[in-house]
Amino acid sequence: LGYNIGSRLGDLEGFGEQDVDTIVGGVKQALMGDSPEVPLAEYTAKADTMLYLRAAEKQEAVAKLGKDALEKAAAEEGAITTKSGLVFLSIKEGIGDSPSPTDAVEVHAEGMTVDGTVFDSSYQKGETLSFPLYGVMRGWSEGLMLMKVGGKAKVTLPYALAYGDFGDGSLNIPPRSTLVFTLELLAINCNSLLECAADVDE
Repeated sequence: LGYNIGSRLGDLEGFGEQDVDTIVGGVKQALMGDSPEVPLAEYTAKADTMLYLRAAEKQEAVAKLGKDALEKAAAEEGAITTKSGLVFLSIKEGIGDSPSPTDAVEVHAEGMTVDGTVFDSSYQKGETLSFPLYGVMRGWSEGLMLMKVGGKAKVTLPYALAYGDFGDGSLNIPPRSTLVFTLELLAINCNSLLECAADVDE
């Protein structure tokens, strides 16, 4: 139970052992109904400010790692950088059509943080993904529209094109994370919103 509670306290990550002991002591006092050792009204505001500043520092560090990763990706041979900051590197050229913003597509996708940690993979799950391009993150839509059917590419996304300032706690993605995706465009399933709607109705 204690470990489960501790694993949920993401805002407190990074404290030293002595600080953690102090925090745990305060938790124990509260659970046992003991009086606090300091005026809560005064120190609650101070604690909130401290946690806010620590979170901001962590986000700045994550953003810096992301910027470095984008620069490294852009320097790879054959890579192109779009106006939005997305870095696109073709692994395998496709043939035929490229999807438009109103198309639905079938893809394989694998996502990694900039340290190489895979956080989601349709390859590992053994299942492809199907979705309309207007219904996914901006970086996926933009990257897939640069591809043709049968193509495979690595796209490095600035955080603004991925999960933004909030990240995704369910995937353990911190706020302002640059992400790297391998995308494989398998098929364009329908070529307009009306056609997609007709397919659903059928």
